[in-house]
Amino acid sequence: MTAVPAHRPGTAPTRPQATPASEGMHPVLKAFVCGSISGTCSTLLFQPLDLLKTRLQTLQPAVNGSSRAGMVTVLFRVVRTESLLGLWKGVSPSFARCIPGVGIYFSTLYMMKQKFLVDRSPTALESVLLGVTARAVSGVCMLPVTVVKTRYESGKFGYGSVYGALKNIYQTEGVRGMFSGLTATLLRDAPFSGIYLMFYTQTKNLTPQGILASLATQPADVIKTHMQLSPQKYRKTSQAIAFIYKDFGLAGFFRGGVPRALRRTLMAAMAWTVYEQMMEKMGLKS
Repeated sequence: MTAVPAHRPGTAPTRPQATPASEGMHPVLKAFVCGSISGTCSTLLFQPLDLLKTRLQTLQPAVNGSSRAGMVTVLFRVVRTESLLGLWKGVSPSFARCIPGVGIYFSTLYMMKQKFLVDRSPTALESVLLGVTARAVSGVCMLPVTVVKTRYESGKFGYGSVYGALKNIYQTEGVRGMFSGLTATLLRDAPFSGIYLMFYTQTKNLTPQGILASLATQPADVIKTHMQLSPQKYRKTSQAIAFIYKDFGLAGFFRGGVPRALRRTLMAAMAWTVYEQMMEKMGLKS
C-alpha cells in the first residue's frame, strides 16, 4: 500500500485534480454546471416550504375575528385537498428557474472573483457587492419563470406547462407581465445574497445569519408575490405596499416568513455545500 505524502510547511498545497469528464470545459462553464446541479438538489428538497410561503402570503384577511391560518394549518389543508404531492406543485417552474438561475449566479460569482480577486479572499464589503451583483444578474434573467413559479404555487392559475404559461402571460399581459415585481424581486434577492455571502465568506456559519437575512427581506418577498399574482391590479410597487398595509397591517409584510426563512437558509447552505464539493472535484477553487 502506497503512503500518501504529507503536505510540508512552506510548500504549495496540491491543487485538486479535475475529473476526466470535466476536462476541456471552460472554468466558467464548470461553475455553471456545479451551480445548476446544486440548485436541482436543493429545489427538489425544499419546494414544499416555498409553496407554503406563497399560500400564506396570499390568504385572504381574517373575517369577523376568525383566527388566521398558520404554516401547519396550511400544510394539512394542502395535503388534504391536493394530496401529498400537492406540496410539490410548482416544482416544474422551480426547476426551470433554479437550475439555470443558480448556475448563472455561481458562474457570475466565479467570473467576478477571477477578475477582481486574484488569489485572495474577499473582504466583508466585497462579499456584499459580489453577492448583490451575481443575484441581480440571475434575478433579471430568470424573472419571467419566477412569475410563472409564483402563480403555480398560489393554486389560482390553471397553466398546463411552463412554456404555455409564459406564452399566455406574454399574449395577455405583454412584457410588463413577464417582468412584474422586478423591483421588489431585486430588493428581496440582491440584499439577501449580499448579506448571506458576506457571513459565509467571513464565518462559514450560515444558519442564524441566513434567518436574519430572510426576515430582513421578507417585506419585499410579500410585495413581489402580490405583484406577480395581480400585475394588472398592482402596476406600481407603491400600490402593492398600500394594499398589504390596508388589509393586513404591518404584520402582513411578514406573512410566510417562517417557511421562507427555513427554505432560504437550508437551501442556500445545501447549494453552497454541493457547489463547493463539485468544484473541488473539477479541480477549481470556488
